[in-house]
Amino acid sequence: MKFTQIIEFTTDRIAEFNANLDDWMAKSEGNRIPHRAVLRGDRDAANVYLLTVEFSSYEEGMANSSRPETGEFAAFLAGISDGPLTFRNLDVLREESL
Repeated sequence: MKFTQIIEFTTDRIAEFNANLDDWMAKSEGNRIPHRAVLRGDRDAANVYLLTVEFSSYEEGMANSSRPETGEFAAFLAGISDGPLTFRNLDVLREESL
C-alpha cells in the first residue's frame, strides 16, 4: 500500500527552503527513497505550506525517516519555520486519475 507523509510548516523563507530542497535532490540523485514530493502553499493563510512526500509503502517511508540526511533536512526545516512542524502519516486507500 502506498504511503504519504504531509509536513505542514509556516515560514517567510520559502526561497531558502527551495534552494535547500534543490541541493538535497542533487546530492541524493540515485539514492532516494521517496518517489514524489509536492510543495503546496495555502492560498488562505500567508506563509503556510504543505510538503507532501510519497512512498511506495509505509515501511519505505519509515526507512526514509531513519536516514541521517532526512534528519538533517527536518532540522533545517524546523530552523526556518515560524512554529512547530505538523506531520501527518497517511495510507493511500484509493487513487484515481481523473
